[in-house]
Amino acid sequence: MSTPTPLPKHTCRNGRGPVFGRLSPDTCERCRMLANGECEPVQWSPSRRQQSAADDATSAAAIRAHFASDRHRSGGCGAVCTYGDW
Repeated sequence: MSTPTPLPKHTCRNGRGPVFGRLSPDTCERCRMLANGECEPVQWSPSRRQQSAADDATSAAAIRAHFASDRHRSGGCGAVCTYGDW
């Protein structure tokens, strides 16, 4: 297994990179590669707020699925259903 070749750093704007997606393919090797589609732009991981919203949506879907299940509707959970409680 070979290690990927590291991408060149931006040299435009004194190494700070493009602003608002304005590439400088004439002066910066990294901008030229991005403009030609030779590499993908950096993707930041989702923010804590986005991840929390996704986790809440997953949890809500699981709770809805439980309450719609035959086990819950037939009383299989017991006298008091505590599914989803902590």
